[in-house]
Amino acid sequence: MRFGVIGAGRIGRLHARNLAGAIDGASLHVVMDASEDAARAAAYGGARVTTSVTEVMADDQVDAVLIASPTPLHAEQVEAAARAGKAIFCEKPIALDLGATEAAMSVVEQAGVPFQIGFNRRFDPGYAALAREVGAGAIGSVELFRSQSSDPEPPSYDYAVQSGGIYVDSAIHDIDSARFIAGDIKRVSALGRVFANQQLVEMGDVDTSVLTLEFESGAIGVIMNSRRTVHGYDLRVEVHGEKGKLVTEDERATKLWRYGKDGIRGDYYYYFIERFFDAYRIEVQSFVSDVAAGRPPSPGPRDAVESLRVAVAATRSLTTGRPVEVASVT
Repeated sequence: MRFGVIGAGRIGRLHARNLAGAIDGASLHVVMDASEDAARAAAYGGARVTTSVTEVMADDQVDAVLIASPTPLHAEQVEAAARAGKAIFCEKPIALDLGATEAAMSVVEQAGVPFQIGFNRRFDPGYAALAREVGAGAIGSVELFRSQSSDPEPPSYDYAVQSGGIYVDSAIHDIDSARFIAGDIKRVSALGRVFANQQLVEMGDVDTSVLTLEFESGAIGVIMNSRRTVHGYDLRVEVHGEKGKLVTEDERATKLWRYGKDGIRGDYYYYFIERFFDAYRIEVQSFVSDVAAGRPPSPGPRDAVESLRVAVAATRSLTTGRPVEVASVT
């Protein structure tokens, strides 16, 4: 499967490197970025370089596109790829608003092309194993879900002002994990504060949040997010059920404890690329394998829409100070 990568920033370069030699059944054919220098830096293995999205879509040798461009461009590029008959892998989110996301997914479904949204945590070995255990009934009915994600530092003002806010930009990964592990979410309540970056106040955003969840199953949950943790990228998931609980966490980049007179020490993952390095490869391998086998890739269009719907509901709850029914967000 010959790929065109659109967007050669931090994530695009990682995907391009993987496609050039780490994904079975795939190859890197062309890299597109508005900056020719950026595209050239990601053109591993002699891939062709272009600054034109139209050229990628018109290339008959491109079987699939991997979209890692800035979020405001995703919906338009997804629709163009669908109309060109390409299989599509797109980093989250499709758009910052639900209407544009639903419209893009409608074009994908009408075109009948394979589509996968980039919720990489589903492919982390710990998250995936926990979800399998829950699905197999290892702890019986889920009663309580908890997810924590903490970034090492707040985003820049320029990034934050166009990101859609903490729930659409960051906590949406926790929201997707909650849906993946415990099922659809019925109602959310958000509480947030600004502790680390006062510039967020003027844009109505927060850097610290507690989001409570009520699942359709009757289970309840909480998502905790912070955009300032001096000990690096910190995250874990814990699920309680009638027969016990499951926990996944992976704090140390090197699986080593150092013991000495000054105490017990370990290192840590600084940010998400290091923490989910393997998951980024596994998710694209899953996409390639599903397309080759004629299976619908997962997470798919519904996951792209419904996780965003919950994130928008959370944003509305933060603004109003009231619980929000997810189904009311249209």
